[in-house]
Amino acid sequence: MSKKKIPGSREEDSWFSEEQLDQLESAEDDRRQLPIPTQMVSNGEYMPNPQTEAQRRVEARILELASEASKKLGVTRRQFLTSSGAVAASFLAMNEVHGEEFFKVSPQEMYEPEAHDLNAPPRDLFVLDDQLHTIRSDPVHDPMLPGNVLRDIAEGNHSSLNPMDLPDELGGINTPWNPALVGLPNINLNFQLVQFMKDVYLDSQVTIGVLSNNTSAAIPGGEMPRPPRNITESEAFEFLSATQTASVRDWVNQIASSTRMLAHGQLFPGVGNQQDPVYGDYQRWQIENLKPDSWKGYTSANSAKLDFDPESLMRRWRLDDREVAYPMYEVITDPRYAEYARTHPGFYNICIHKGLSTDAPEDPSLGYPSDIPPAARDWPQLNFLIYHSCIRPGFWVLNALLDVQSGRTLGPGLEGWDGGPPVPDILWTSRFLITSSRFANIHNVYSELGTTFASSVITFPTVCAHILGMGLRFFGEDRIVFGSDSVWYGAPQWQIEALWRFQIPERLRRQYNYPDLTERAKRKIFGLNNARLYGIRNVNGRLTPAPRCGDEQERDRCGDYHPVPINYESLIPQMLKDVLEFPISPVTGNGLTKLGDNLTKLRDRYQAAGARPDNIRYGWIRRRG
Repeated sequence: MSKKKIPGSREEDSWFSEEQLDQLESAEDDRRQLPIPTQMVSNGEYMPNPQTEAQRRVEARILELASEASKKLGVTRRQFLTSSGAVAASFLAMNEVHGEEFFKVSPQEMYEPEAHDLNAPPRDLFVLDDQLHTIRSDPVHDPMLPGNVLRDIAEGNHSSLNPMDLPDELGGINTPWNPALVGLPNINLNFQLVQFMKDVYLDSQVTIGVLSNNTSAAIPGGEMPRPPRNITESEAFEFLSATQTASVRDWVNQIASSTRMLAHGQLFPGVGNQQDPVYGDYQRWQIENLKPDSWKGYTSANSAKLDFDPESLMRRWRLDDREVAYPMYEVITDPRYAEYARTHPGFYNICIHKGLSTDAPEDPSLGYPSDIPPAARDWPQLNFLIYHSCIRPGFWVLNALLDVQSGRTLGPGLEGWDGGPPVPDILWTSRFLITSSRFANIHNVYSELGTTFASSVITFPTVCAHILGMGLRFFGEDRIVFGSDSVWYGAPQWQIEALWRFQIPERLRRQYNYPDLTERAKRKIFGLNNARLYGIRNVNGRLTPAPRCGDEQERDRCGDYHPVPINYESLIPQMLKDVLEFPISPVTGNGLTKLGDNLTKLRDRYQAAGARPDNIRYGWIRRRG
């Protein structure tokens, strides 16, 4: 019998050989348990890389700061490492090792919770998160089945999104974006409605969220999945249908007695989708039945029906296609919907997924930005919100860091150039921000940060600084908008914390003529710009944050924004459960027992631990030398 692979042991459950196990130790047994991971953690499917020199330096500095602070505070180092002061120590250590002041943090935060509040997001921050996701609950999405691959990369697991286990800016492999997720199971439960509500409305400062959806359906069958033939087939295999999206919005606003959620309608262009056998013109059907607040489309998705053949497959499309896309814009701007648009000011917001492409060709249907300026100029009455800021690399943006380090730049001769110093050519974001800029006389295109910010702020902060710097320089602070792409990456709060603290180093500002990322600019990015686009105002004529955690005492002074009741789970009506296709529970018949039981267990464990993080990582790490 194997010395290590004892039946029933974690070693037996791993894919490691005896020789590999000799080089490893359990991450749970790592006594350091820092607030941020400082070396690669494996889930047992692949060998973790050794700790890099830069990671060792970050770890050593965190421990040094923790030892100093714990002595002064009269607590153990382990107790200190579960406090907000340890988070501050981590930001300080990262700044020191990077040699850049990427995060606004002061040494006093290690000792005084009040000092932490000075640099943390303020209580009066208005946040309109324009990209939120939940998933349906049919048998295919059983709560205990494996979840979304996007969560794997946020947790730091090996995944198809980083198949080569490429390094981050400090040399770390699969460094988690959100350390709070490390070790948690990646299952559908984490993305369904009950957990979604907790993450967004109880555990974050989101005031209003826009519930989004994805038309990138792949129909199973044969050797390979195929594109859908029609809208009905496509929506059957999406995370949410347009009807489900609108139903969740209506329920959230009902239980909160205020506008806490908006909903995207789905864009399906092409003549075949304007004469669908079930819906007729699908855009008109949504307007008249679902009342969308804005629109979401994927040019890279097979969502355009180009003919009337019921057997033909949908295709990709581009924003400036006069035969495919423009008839869809004509429906949305039809004068008969002018009154509807007056009461739903976001109706003319066309939110388009661009980038995050696994293919590299300069093809607008895959995300290359050449189709944006023509469409924006031809349709000035529409606002084009370009999601993900058109970044070409996939979810692990080492490619973008290599773009910066290559010395390749964009500059004079490119339409939209402002005459300043050349900037790094980050594919395809730099080109997008220049060619769709105010200097190109385009004022109805917006840069949205969903996933692009999450994928870079912790692992590639230099890339993050360049993208925000270029956005401010070419678009200005009035045309950048915040989306977290949650709950793929956990609750939005970690991104809110990181963006509020983030700053563009002075060296980069001087070299590239980037404006300062001021608190005024951050407030606009977090919510005020989106509020303008969606016509959001409260009864007092000013924007205010929403109370968190069901704080009824704040209801009066917060104007229109009332808390989501903390007993929201019990308020989910049977009609909504049916729409979302919740699985039937053999115990109660309402499909919520398993969900509630798991949340209760998580809550009980959290409270039993003193409601403080334990910083445990679950998996395997290399033995220390």
